[in-house]
Parts: sequence; structure tokens; C-alpha cells
Amino acid sequence: MKILLTGSTGQVGWELQRSLMTLGEVICAGREATSPSLRMDLSAPETIRAVIREVKPNLIVNPAAYTTVDKAEAEPELAMAVNGVAPGIIAEEAKLLGAGIIHYSTDYVFNGTQAIPYTEQDVPDPQNIYGKTKLAGEQAIQAVGVPHLILRTSWVYGLRGKNFLLTMLKLAREREELKVVNDQVGAPTWSRMIAESTAQILSQGTQGLNCFLSSKSGIYHLTATGQTSWYNFAKAIFEHDPNSSKQKLKKLLAIPSEQYPTPAKRPAYSSLDTQKISHTFRLVLPSWQINLELVLGS
Repeated sequence: MKILLTGSTGQVGWELQRSLMTLGEVICAGREATSPSLRMDLSAPETIRAVIREVKPNLIVNPAAYTTVDKAEAEPELAMAVNGVAPGIIAEEAKLLGAGIIHYSTDYVFNGTQAIPYTEQDVPDPQNIYGKTKLAGEQAIQAVGVPHLILRTSWVYGLRGKNFLLTMLKLAREREELKVVNDQVGAPTWSRMIAESTAQILSQGTQGLNCFLSSKSGIYHLTATGQTSWYNFAKAIFEHDPNSSKQKLKKLLAIPSEQYPTPAKRPAYSSLDTQKISHTFRLVLPSWQINLELVLGS
């Protein structure tokens, strides 16, 4: 199987490059690709079409995205080009080839007013530009009718790139006091868990990938189980920090979102129900606490 992977330098993409190697030949495309024929810019449709037609993959895995939530408020056109338009173009090219798509989306497609985990049947109502563009990408893929899995995840972190975990570890070594929002609830999800779960799903369809994806096509929620606030996530990070002796932090304060204004509005509650993906693909998803312990080696 020939797998075309976008965004291989990102948090999820870097892990996918390794997790998917057991399933076939993984070819990485992106703006920084060493080969000119693999240079793909999701804001430039002609490069998307050119790379896909050159590679002729059996499967396209697309974790690449415009993920800077606050910056998207000032760059809505670019965010829409990458998150909303590009997935539809990828879907069109995949359909021409008879290929399938794995695409990643976000908990931010929901408005956060619910008090129980969102299911795939709940109606999206994004409150910020990032969420709106990611929803547009989901809809663009669905409109093409290509065999696909859209995997919504949340609060992604790992030991690479820019994320909450690395930011907290850095700040704990620099400051004696930190204030963290305590009224936004979701599920912190390890990038490696997302990649390994994706590989486990795909391994079930290696005898006939297109038929497998056609029969399972749809949206699935893929996150760690359980839920927490940013404050309690930060608290757990500090407790499991293997280098806690280097921390300067003496006081961690819980604050409401009003005391930490951001350009983009975040949903107050964005926990996702994972029963559908667990039952459909027989996945056992770990809790966010177990994931965090694995990441920090404690």
C-alpha cells in the first residue's frame, strides 16, 4: 500500500510517519519536502493536485492543518484555505484515483454549551474561526463522497512542537507563580495515541482498504478517555514531571476564562464521546491520565 502523508513534521504527522510504516510505503509531502515533486502547500491548490497525481497513493492521511487558534481570527482566509478548502481538493483527487482518506478534525466544531460528552450525532456549532474552518473541511470531504474516516480529536500534546504540555514544563522552570484557566473542560490527547489508533484501525482493512473505508466511512471521535480542565491538566503535568527538582514553581492558581482573554473564544466544554470508534474498530482507548504518565515516563 502506498500512503501519502501530509504534515509529517507536525505533532500528529511525525507520529503517523512511524506508526504507518508497518502498513505500507509512507511518502511524506509538505512545504519542506526534500523532493520538489513532493512539495505541497495546502494554501495552494495546484500543488495539492500535482503531488497527488505524481504519487498516485492508495491512501491519503491528512493531519496537516492551520492550528494556531488565536491567529486564525486575524487570518481567516488562510485558515479557510488550509483547513476548509484543501481537504475537499484532496478528496476530489483521491476519488479520481480510487483512493481513501483519513482526515483529522477537532472538538472545537462544538459550541461548548453541553454538559455531557458530544457524540458524532450532535450538531456542530463552532464559536471561532479555527472551528468553522475545520468544520468546512469535514463537510468538503463528505460532499465529494470519497471513502473516508474523519477523526475528531482534542487538546493534542506530545514531546514535539508547540503544545500545552511543553509550555507548562517550560514556564514551571521560569516562574514561581502560574495562573491557568479552570473553566474549560476537555480531554488531553497524546499525539502518539492518535497515530497508533489510526494504524490499528487501518490494519483491519489491509485486505481491501477501499471496501473497508467505504463500509466504515464517517466521522469518529478519537480522544483519550475521561475529561479535565486546563488547570487540573497542568497540575497533573507538574506532579508527573520527571525533572520536578528543576521547577521554580511554588504556586498554581486556578482562574476563570475572563481573566485570560484570548482573540478566539474557546468552548467551555468540549469532551467527546468515543463509544462509536471504540465499538466500530474494537479500540481500547486509554485515559488521559495514563497517556500523560507514559509521555512523562512516570
